[in-house]
Amino acid sequence: MTQSTPTVSGIKLKRQSKLLEVTFDNGQTYNISCEMLRVFSPSAEVQRHGDPILVTHKKAVNITAIEPVGHYAVKIVFDDGHDTGLYSWQVLYNLCSNQAELWQQYLARLRAEKGSREPLINMNIKYS
Repeated sequence: MTQSTPTVSGIKLKRQSKLLEVTFDNGQTYNISCEMLRVFSPSAEVQRHGDPILVTHKKAVNITAIEPVGHYAVKIVFDDGHDTGLYSWQVLYNLCSNQAELWQQYLARLRAEKGSREPLINMNIKYS
């Protein structure tokens, strides 16, 4: 963590609105969607060594758990089973403070690759 990166001083999950409220020690507070946190996961699975995959169908994703990792990060567990991203304070601050620009880039990539934010339909299949 660099000197210029604020430290997280509070995290509150707003489960119903699917928002994470993140407060930093510089007094700034942001609300960031669970969907954005999921599609921008810092995990190796998503980031692929600098060539990130396009994560789709996460409009309805929510957070089921937030686990502290030392004094520098949190592990976020999503209800789609994804749980391998460690969100350092620097990653969270970057996502929060640049979310408008990052979200527009994500939507542009989604359009270009004909992806969708809409959740996949769950199907119960019965075999006879």
